[in-house]
Amino acid sequence: MNEPRPWYREPWTWLLIALPGWAVLTGIATITLAILSDDGLVVDDYYQRGKEINRVLARDHAAEALGLTAELRLGDSSTQLELHQLANAVLPEELRLRIVNATRPGLDRSLTLRRVASALYSAALAPLPEGRWRLQLEGEGWRLVGRLQTPGHPVAALRPAID
Repeated sequence: MNEPRPWYREPWTWLLIALPGWAVLTGIATITLAILSDDGLVVDDYYQRGKEINRVLARDHAAEALGLTAELRLGDSSTQLELHQLANAVLPEELRLRIVNATRPGLDRSLTLRRVASALYSAALAPLPEGRWRLQLEGEGWRLVGRLQTPGHPVAALRPAID
């Protein structure tokens, strides 16, 4: 007569234990990932955001009407910006440059560029970590945008964001 095998020697037993065990482990991993990663906030007032978008478009159209473009050069410890224009507009003494990381808002930077020559602006800037960056240059009623990849591409062109 065949003696029955103990339960721990049966493959079906381990399969029935493994499937729920795997589900529990992946659930724990998902919960850990959800707790440790910050997804950012969801905007509650979509209407207000839409109005803000329209204001941004007006600034882009103003930059296009002035024929503004810029070239940004990153040095080891400084930033230089050369502003080009087609119309004879009065250039401000200071410009605001926002450097925004595409995925990590904690790395975003904001600079005030001061004029050092007729269309040349400069500011001190610590080296940027590796990554892709969105640039936004703001003046009086206008803005220019561009993209930058670090390291290796220290020059970026900024233009009005008009499609």
